Amino acid sequence: MSSPLERLAAGALGWLDGNLDHFDPFSPGAHPTALGKAKAALELALLLHCASRLPDPPEALDKAGALVRRLWQAPDLPKLFAGIPSYASAYALVYAALAPDGIDGTQVRATLAQLDPEFLSPRGKSPYQRLETRHYADKAGVRHTVEPYAELLPHSPLVAFRAAGPGEAASDDGAPLTEPQAYAVTHAAFYLGDFGRTSPGLDGAGLAHARDLVDRLLVHCVGHDRWDLAAELVLTQFILGSEPLDTPSGAAAVECLVRAQRPDGAVPGRSAALAAHPSAPAGEFFAKAYHTTLVTALMALVVSSPRPS
Repeated sequence: MSSPLERLAAGALGWLDGNLDHFDPFSPGAHPTALGKAKAALELALLLHCASRLPDPPEALDKAGALVRRLWQAPDLPKLFAGIPSYASAYALVYAALAPDGIDGTQVRATLAQLDPEFLSPRGKSPYQRLETRHYADKAGVRHTVEPYAELLPHSPLVAFRAAGPGEAASDDGAPLTEPQAYAVTHAAFYLGDFGRTSPGLDGAGLAHARDLVDRLLVHCVGHDRWDLAAELVLTQFILGSEPLDTPSGAAAVECLVRAQRPDGAVPGRSAALAAHPSAPAGEFFAKAYHTTLVTALMALVVSSPRPS
């Protein structure tokens, strides 16, 4: 009998494979906005990048891999990023960092050559933003001047953020952190721990604080059916050295995601409150469901695989 994580991964990967036309930003079924098109393509590439490093990469991603290899060798995708001024540099860097192995890298090199060196510096960036820049710049093999992770770690959201105390609440629904803060915690862990490949460098009181913060956030997410953040927090638990299914909050979060997953494998939105209606048109359903379904697949694949030695 398959485990909850295996069922989550198989269902999510099956749904993603069946909706690749929506991930192709230049297909008729793509997201209606340029930002949505770019995000979907980059997130699919991130899933493939992480899955390719597993001991047994899933065959269900073979067609997705072919799509990403095709997109990353054509000039149209960098042009799409350039047309979104607020995100152009960040998306260009992520695009270069997630380039698949073995492709013609002409477009990737040309895109990197156009990056402003100022974007690759720490100036004007929060510690979290510097973590993100360093993570993707290192992957892209591009020069930058962001300080080492060891210097950023004490100021990262994992260490610096404090949950609301007794009788306090960071948001109207009683969450221990605001939503942007909670996502900053998970993403900081992703960058410091390379999505489960390395240790984030925490120990002692810092590690205990981060684990407690994640546990409190997970309890809240399960109680409010916040599926997307729950999946990210389970992966964060793994990065912090815990076995999520051996923790009450992690096990409850996985079960919460199992309940949320539809028979076709989709997790229909970031939360129960934001879920797509079952009768929504295909494009509308995809726009609401793809991110959480993809993050659920990523979490389930990484957490169910052996830790890198």
